Amino acid sequence: MLDIWLKNMLDPSLKVIHIHFGKEGGAERFFVKLAQALDRRGVQQRFIIRPGRSWDGQVAPLGPVIRNNFSAMSPLSLLAHYQANRWVRQWQPNAVMAWMPRAARLVHSWPGVVKLARMGDFPGNLKHFGNCDLLVGNVPGIAQTCRDLGWTKPALTIANFTPAITPTPVARASLTTPEDAFLIVAGGRFQPRKALDMAVRALARLPGAWLWLVGDGSMRTELEQLAVKLNVADRVRFVGWVNDPSSYIAAGDAFLMPSRHEPLGNLLLEAWSLGVPSVSTRSDGPNWYMRDGVDGLMADIDDEAQIANALAFLRDNPEQARTFARNAAARLEDFLSEEAICQDYMRVFRGELPSLDAPT
Repeated sequence: MLDIWLKNMLDPSLKVIHIHFGKEGGAERFFVKLAQALDRRGVQQRFIIRPGRSWDGQVAPLGPVIRNNFSAMSPLSLLAHYQANRWVRQWQPNAVMAWMPRAARLVHSWPGVVKLARMGDFPGNLKHFGNCDLLVGNVPGIAQTCRDLGWTKPALTIANFTPAITPTPVARASLTTPEDAFLIVAGGRFQPRKALDMAVRALARLPGAWLWLVGDGSMRTELEQLAVKLNVADRVRFVGWVNDPSSYIAAGDAFLMPSRHEPLGNLLLEAWSLGVPSVSTRSDGPNWYMRDGVDGLMADIDDEAQIANALAFLRDNPEQARTFARNAAARLEDFLSEEAICQDYMRVFRGELPSLDAPT
């Protein structure tokens, strides 16, 4: 790493190439937030992404963009390898950051460049990371999983941040929801791991409460049918996929993250930033940073009764709910602030390896 250290001593202006072939979701939204935050701190950036992404226009002003549908079956993959090599050779970045395993396939053994893969979920194997110098996960369990799989190079934990958000709630009338109803908001991709069926089931135990589901996916029809079966369809609103769910979360009295598997929980952190009291299951990410009975309330995975009881507590104890929300906001500032997380990444880009402990 000495050559990297000397390079940064001579050129203090950080330059980073991001490789990201994701589609749409919370991980992609954090990718954009981090790129914007690094730009505010003077980091020069370039991007290799899929074409046609909804967030393309947000990263394009931050630096040059190569658009390529990179896959093992596409002849355009060869072009992507050529373009990445040319950029590294000509632009001489400090670091190349691959987002998730697929992007790491485009990383070469470039000398004098920090090569890292950033993961927002637990890998099943290490086969794409051979040219990486280090791996970064957003919860400690990811780094430990990599070690358990045989990774012997550095594996760090750098969590996501959620920027301060000024609440601008969507009008409840726009979704024909009573102003005085206890409104629960949940969301994400409609897939089994998000367990949004548990949100519908919990609602059925809460007469008079309403539920907004923000997102879309393969389980939408199943969720709609479940709402009908449980006689709560009149109290459920399917918002659809939105680029910025914060205005919908801000309209709620409570935010619910019922996930069966949740590597971090970006929407939960947004609820914390918005000051919305929250309930979460004890999935991987929230179980790491959320303090039950301090920052909000936690329930066992797939336990609809516990989830409903936690939501009922927030409804029936508004002052305590507000205390939870204040504690959660402080937790964000202490452990998951934009400045701290950007500085951690910038140290990594410089070839340093910060020691990052989990919140306690």
